[in-house]
Amino acid sequence: MTVDTRTAVLLDPAVERRAPRRRRIDWGSLCYVAPALLVFVIFVAVPIGISLQYSFYDYNGLTVGRPVGLDNYVSVFTDPELRSALGHALLLVVFYSLIPVAIGLVLAGLMSRIKVFALPLFRALLFLPQVLATVVIAIAWRKMYGLEGPLNSVLSFFGLGSLTTDWLGNYTTALPAIGLVGTWFESGLCMVLFLSGIALIDNSVYEAASLDGAGPVRSFFAITVPALRPQISIALILTITFALRNFDIVWNTTRGGPGSTTTVPSLFVYLDAFQNRNLGQASSLAVVMTLATVTVVGTVRWLLRDKDA
Repeated sequence: MTVDTRTAVLLDPAVERRAPRRRRIDWGSLCYVAPALLVFVIFVAVPIGISLQYSFYDYNGLTVGRPVGLDNYVSVFTDPELRSALGHALLLVVFYSLIPVAIGLVLAGLMSRIKVFALPLFRALLFLPQVLATVVIAIAWRKMYGLEGPLNSVLSFFGLGSLTTDWLGNYTTALPAIGLVGTWFESGLCMVLFLSGIALIDNSVYEAASLDGAGPVRSFFAITVPALRPQISIALILTITFALRNFDIVWNTTRGGPGSTTTVPSLFVYLDAFQNRNLGQASSLAVVMTLATVTVVGTVRWLLRDKDA
């Protein structure tokens, strides 16, 4: 390229317009997010970093910690009690997430197609558990599951006294009983999420499907469920996260008993940190559970992503 040609190129206005511009930092916008970012760093990022540091030490919170490398993580994956607790958490995912999502889809589909008397009141009653504190819910269900509680009284009234038992004190029924509490607690949330998604679907789509001969069930699986992919993703993320970090319902109903049939990882974190004074072991288990939760949430987001977008 000659000198004249290069000069012409440099002086070309079109070339000037195509020249990349350096992005300027909008300091005014950063000032708006700075308080929230500061709170996040102090109360989220720093504690996570400290927990990660503790996980490599044998530390009781009082004396100087002793570095142990990866020993705490090895014990997390080799301790049979912890593996059993992880299995309990995975079973609770079924009760706290998969079943409520299915129930929420059915309820939302029925409410969107069938006129129900006092429908707003019915929705409010199903969503009411989300307003209550989980400690209150746990205590109420503990009373309900008791030997002389309402559940056994109803069974005896209908001549099913042979089925009565101490639901939370029985080795066989304790964990499913806690799981049903989560099912009752999460179903209303899923239903409200799905109803909000159904309200965004154009009714003409259902009319066209009806003209093509599709019935309510076919329309539900062919139109409603695919359209609710974003809401299903949100529901799964919220419910799975709650199931994996569940502590207060278990602690206020069975405290991990009878025996260790209802222990969950979050219960071991609490016991190791505040009763056994083994902060290193508790931190390593907390880090593992955090990574597991992030992995599960990321997998759900990837599987239910909007492929068209």
